[in-house]
Amino acid sequence: MNESLLFLRHTLTLRRCWNVLKSYGSYGFSVLLRRPVVWGLPPVFMVEPTNACNLKCPLCPTGAGTLKRPTRFLELAVYKKLVNELARDSFMVLLWNQGESFLHPDFLEMVRHASSQGLWTYGSTNGHYLDDPEALVRSGLGTLLVSVDGASAATYEAYRRSGNFELVVEGLTRLMETKRRLGSATPVVHLQFIVMKHNEHEIPEIDRLARACGVDRLTLKTVQIYDDGDIDVWLPDDPAVRRYQVVDNGQGRHFAMKNGYPDRCKRLWNQPVLNAGSEIAVCCFDKDSDFAMGRLSETDFRSIWTSRPYMAFRRAVFQKRSQFEMCRNCGEGVKLTIQQRDLCVDLRRPLAASLGRRGWTLPSPAEIERRLQAARASRPREAGDKESRREGRSGVAGMSLGQGPRPIEDLQEREPS
Repeated sequence: MNESLLFLRHTLTLRRCWNVLKSYGSYGFSVLLRRPVVWGLPPVFMVEPTNACNLKCPLCPTGAGTLKRPTRFLELAVYKKLVNELARDSFMVLLWNQGESFLHPDFLEMVRHASSQGLWTYGSTNGHYLDDPEALVRSGLGTLLVSVDGASAATYEAYRRSGNFELVVEGLTRLMETKRRLGSATPVVHLQFIVMKHNEHEIPEIDRLARACGVDRLTLKTVQIYDDGDIDVWLPDDPAVRRYQVVDNGQGRHFAMKNGYPDRCKRLWNQPVLNAGSEIAVCCFDKDSDFAMGRLSETDFRSIWTSRPYMAFRRAVFQKRSQFEMCRNCGEGVKLTIQQRDLCVDLRRPLAASLGRRGWTLPSPAEIERRLQAARASRPREAGDKESRREGRSGVAGMSLGQGPRPIEDLQEREPS
């Protein structure tokens, strides 16, 4: 059955529909008034089971070891408190953020608790802990996104450092076999491929791998970078598969979101985050909870949702969203995945035909190897302890060597590439 139909069959109630109307209606009203008005509760909320991870991905604050927040595992009681408060009004809980969710010992219990209350549960994993596929299928998980950023071990492990490509593929295949053996429509499994400079030549191969594993959907996603120095290492050659525009303003190459930074953000109305330390963050792009609005262990969600600090932050975004660095590197208003046509790639056509219309061509084998070497050498996790890695850095989660993405008005002197 179609994923959207499965979602509606599991979640649809009049109360939830009314809440969606109130939530989006108040957001639209706020945009018109240029001041925040909040009705209802968030239709979707994100929960971070843990900010620990087994991998060392260089563009991830957790993987790079630069996340400011201490490593935590969310208390099950705090999680259930939020679910119980929102379950009658919300549609979906996203079970991930800055860590590997399957490391939490109670992850499947989290899924079962939310699913039993009619919430659609959406998980994300790097695929190294799919060792009990039957328990996972029977848990009630609605959607599972598995990140596989390479169609070969060499390409995959250039970014997913400390990862095991064969283990992930084997686990993913066994999960799909188990799902079909049990006759279960869920979880709907997405294989996600983040398109980067060193792996963009493998788009046709990742399509074949996804089909071989038997997954339900292939998702191509644009890469998030944090610093001008990342442009030449991580951004793909073809602008069609980037979320950023790159501009040379005479003082070097800089990057900014393609659509700029309109002074609004619907995430502040429809997708708050409960992080592993029990704090409510305004969104998932607030990696370090710099704008934490309160602790759920100390109060109820409704009190936080309409609190003065939360309303003040919404008001500040209406005034000038680009004043916040995290907002300058946010996907708000930008289509990030191929399901939303943001990558403009037709996987049924040859790669040169689908990506080459802007002059992009397949790199040579020597160039592919050079890119793999550059990816392996970028942002080494082993370069000293956590504090020394953070020394001299600034910006979101300490990932920026400079100031991160620039305000778009600062980059309009030259044509973007």
